[in-house]
Amino acid sequence: MRFLLVFTLFVLFLIRCAEEKPSDFRKISGLTQGTTYHITYEDLADQDFKPTVDSLLQIIDLTFSAYIPNSLISRINRNDTSVVLNDLFIELYDKSVEINKQTNGAFDLTVGPLVNAWGFGPESRIKMTPARVDSLLQFVGMDKVRLENRKIIKSNPGIKLDVNSIAQGYSVDLLFRYLESHGIKNFMVEIGGEVRSKGKNSLGGRWRIGLDRPEEGASVPGQSLQSIILIDNRAITTSGSYRKYFEENGKKYSHIIDPHTGYPYKNSLLSVTVIAADALTADGYDTPLMVLGLEGARKVLKQHPELKAYMIYTDENGVYQIEYSKGIEFDKDN
Repeated sequence: MRFLLVFTLFVLFLIRCAEEKPSDFRKISGLTQGTTYHITYEDLADQDFKPTVDSLLQIIDLTFSAYIPNSLISRINRNDTSVVLNDLFIELYDKSVEINKQTNGAFDLTVGPLVNAWGFGPESRIKMTPARVDSLLQFVGMDKVRLENRKIIKSNPGIKLDVNSIAQGYSVDLLFRYLESHGIKNFMVEIGGEVRSKGKNSLGGRWRIGLDRPEEGASVPGQSLQSIILIDNRAITTSGSYRKYFEENGKKYSHIIDPHTGYPYKNSLLSVTVIAADALTADGYDTPLMVLGLEGARKVLKQHPELKAYMIYTDENGVYQIEYSKGIEFDKDN
């Protein structure tokens, strides 16, 4: 499954090797969803979870990947009325409906036709004009789909679902639940920069998560860190505009599509990092906060004090500015 390659969060796997102490922690990693995954966990019973983790990721792919023809979402988008949703799809869909309401439609699963047309989905980019954007907007809106008897019912066959902005965080949660169900007390799960942790790292401290400075062309995660955040039994995800975009006639077009206008979002926000109790929630909110812009994001965060955010934006002079929620803790030693 090829989700958006947003490596904005760079997991600092403990400290320099020379300073690491012998521990019972094990690390596994692999490829998934067009990116990589890394899991670090305290292994007191010599348990290698990699084979099962890889199998779980394949199940997730067969549910949510628009790049796999026989996945559930691909079949839904082809209007296969025989599709019966599994529990994974239903949980993600229900959360998406909730976030759609809480963000006044800035988060919308039905943005698929626009994502594809702009060239950020499984289909080739087409020439976009105001008339073409307007013609595609008729297929966008969560009020145009509903869940009924474990099936997605569309009001129009042209509607296509896109879960890129939330499914990677949900994948992190599913792997988190698996490890937790096997009695693992101290661990961290990361997929493409989306992270959730529990307990302590191998040095007995909190997990340290580095936030990349949102510089265009910065392709190496961790090369230029803006801050290092400490998390404890929380999830942290980021949405950013500076790595996934295309240029045309001297203009840059971000992969983040505003469901209201049909165009790539355009405001002063460069990245939004969200800290929440789970990665499904964090990942679900980071993109719509980008779409809403600084003032809109502030309003949503005020209404949801359970969410913490770290926002990087440019002021009227083009200078980087940072704004973050009270309660976020930083590694002051770096």
